[in-house]
Amino acid sequence: MSDVAPGDILDPEDQKIITLARSSRARVAASEGAAVRDETGRTYTAAAVALPSLRLSALRLAVAMAVSSGAESLEAAALVSDKEPDPGDLATVRDLGPSAPIFHAGTDGVLKSTLLP
Repeated sequence: MSDVAPGDILDPEDQKIITLARSSRARVAASEGAAVRDETGRTYTAAAVALPSLRLSALRLAVAMAVSSGAESLEAAALVSDKEPDPGDLATVRDLGPSAPIFHAGTDGVLKSTLLP
């Protein structure tokens, strides 16, 4: 994990997936939102799902959407949540993007950390 200093500037494409993750979370008032970018630059966004018969984290769902759309690898992932990332969620990203950075931002959109392999 790498610490992020205040004022660090992200690549615009990385900032974009944080913004998309934040928007997905806000749109349905979910506990967390996520976005991933595949090897072609396509993005997939998701919010956490909490139904009586189905629970999925936002990050796992975003990865599943990428896979079901034909993505072969991930370039980057973003999680917007006030909680620490779940190790299982991180493993799901690593399945498809072993070297992909995972940007963890708070619900205010401020980057908390960048998780590197």
